Amino acid sequence: MTLRPLAAFLSSVLMLPALAQDGSAVTGKIDAMYPKLDAIYKDLHAHPELAFQEVRTAAKLAAEMRAIGFEVTEKVGKTGIVAIYKNGSGPTVLVRTEMDGLPMEEKSGFDYSSKAHAQLDGKDTMVAHSCGHDVHMTAWLATARTLVALKSQWQGTLMFIGQPAEEIVSGAKAMIGDGLFTRFGKPDYAFALHSWPHAYGTIGYNSGPVSSNSDAIEITFKGRGGHGSAPDKAVDPVMIAARFVVDVQTVISREKDPKEFGVVTIGAINGGSVGNIIPDSVKVRGTIRSYTPQVREKILAGVRRTAIASAAMADAPAPDVELIPGGAAIINDEKLVARTEGVLKQAFGNDKVWRMPAMTASEDFSQFANAGIPAMFFFTGVYSPEAVAEAEKPGGKPIAFNHSPYYAPVPEPSIKTAARAMTLAVMNVMAK
Repeated sequence: MTLRPLAAFLSSVLMLPALAQDGSAVTGKIDAMYPKLDAIYKDLHAHPELAFQEVRTAAKLAAEMRAIGFEVTEKVGKTGIVAIYKNGSGPTVLVRTEMDGLPMEEKSGFDYSSKAHAQLDGKDTMVAHSCGHDVHMTAWLATARTLVALKSQWQGTLMFIGQPAEEIVSGAKAMIGDGLFTRFGKPDYAFALHSWPHAYGTIGYNSGPVSSNSDAIEITFKGRGGHGSAPDKAVDPVMIAARFVVDVQTVISREKDPKEFGVVTIGAINGGSVGNIIPDSVKVRGTIRSYTPQVREKILAGVRRTAIASAAMADAPAPDVELIPGGAAIINDEKLVARTEGVLKQAFGNDKVWRMPAMTASEDFSQFANAGIPAMFFFTGVYSPEAVAEAEKPGGKPIAFNHSPYYAPVPEPSIKTAARAMTLAVMNVMAK
């Protein structure tokens, strides 16, 4: 063991009693403010907004942060907000929440369920917070309020980020492109959390990879329209698209190393109008997920090659192939994880805090980590332990996952868990 890791380890261990004592103060502050947090949560839940449309949401968060004592700048990266609180010399710590909802109908049955509508690509859609961003925002506000209340216990600068457009993996890039780090300074550490369908009171994390790379597929297959009774007089793009959807899976099963993670999913096929008309074109949309750059490049090349070959086999024009980069994998900083996990285990118990495998979903919090900032992304549970235990039984009642219209976090313990964990994580790197 080298001296530097040993020093960091000893520093973390020696800090535990002080933070354990302060953990009770953190819990007390959050408990006392919960009635206000509950009202904020239910308001945010009932009024979700889509990516880069988070005008009401951003204004609400900005007003709350100003009331706490933060200096707030709005419209960073379109609808993002940056809230700064300076408390002497010390590290700058970024704490991020997402603000956007999803274009879907909520079916949770809550009396505060979303009835919101929005425009997406010129069409009306319902909007719901079915990924837990309302939980994240409420815990983010609770963390800010608790840290300010306990400012005698830490020193440095808080940089709280309200990020737009996480669901389309665009908001972090937009904020950085709008001068986030040049205008407000580059932080020394970055934290974010995400709700997950585990028991509330539990925390999951990983050291190293946390999420996957994400790339979008948009392919337009071109044919020659005609009558359904005379396919020989047409070039059928539906058949070409169908061949592609099947054949592209051989990139995963026959070209990718089976020990490496990689997924190609086609989620939408659009073309034609009625059953007896062969259309001129068909559009295919999908997603690619991977962990490593090598697998990512192999799949991207395979998808493009398969699309071109599918069209060539039908003597059709070359397709328009768009492979759109999304979020890169989040890589948690190993030293920051080691420094943080002891504090979380001390506060929540070893049986409630554990390392978990990397998830196959994607998240643009990676933009902050890839900017050279030691970062940690962790997960907090939102369902009752009884419901989770029942779901794990053979034939048990399942619990709704993120992005399900039935996703229904239990507010109070979920928000308190997230706020307490984030507050302790931040105080740990800023303690006097």
